[in-house]
Amino acid sequence: MDKLITIYHGSKQIIENPTFGEGKKHNDFGLGFYCTESNDLAKEWAVSSLQDGFSNRYSLNTEYLKILKLNSPEYTILNWMAILVENRLFALNTPVARRAKQYLIENFGINVNAFDLIIGYRADDSYFDYAEAFLNNGITVEQLSRAMQLGKLGEQIVLKSKFAFSKIKFEGFEIAEKDMYYVLRKSRDDEANQMYLNILEEETDGLYIQDIIRGGITNDDSRIPRNISE
Repeated sequence: MDKLITIYHGSKQIIENPTFGEGKKHNDFGLGFYCTESNDLAKEWAVSSLQDGFSNRYSLNTEYLKILKLNSPEYTILNWMAILVENRLFALNTPVARRAKQYLIENFGINVNAFDLIIGYRADDSYFDYAEAFLNNGITVEQLSRAMQLGKLGEQIVLKSKFAFSKIKFEGFEIAEKDMYYVLRKSRDDEANQMYLNILEEETDGLYIQDIIRGGITNDDSRIPRNISE
């Protein structure tokens, strides 16, 4: 990663001064400022079916920042899942799902607040369904990993610390037109929905979360997919 990068934040408003400590605490990686290196993806996140939005552009100096790169081979997809279940609100419909949440946090959890910056996939729209299905023993860890790889999700870059916020500088904005970018966003979501339905129809002998719990499987097991980026 270059020391100086350009990142974008999709929003309904122009944000010249991102503020540490503000935002929604139940986002993927907890409280933070969520951005992407893709201007187009930021514009998709910014719009709704009813109104335009804004892609806010920033420069970020990453020198001296402690960075967690979840899509590197050092981590598995279950590290990503553990962070997700600790922060997002899942429907824990079964005893298996409730045990799964605790098992993932205890065996695959990472203290995200120990980092200044986090890079990893966003559980956006329908892709959240994949994570929830895995947690409820509906799909295997291999199917979950494949969905993330094929989903063209793009990576999100999340500022977590006050130090990281001191390194960001507002550079301007562009209008995100709903007539263009909501269509692209919906198309991505529809594709994810169809892929989800196809995966549910598959027969597989892979590892379900119940198998992982019963087998006491941990992060060093070769059967757990690593590096969820393509």
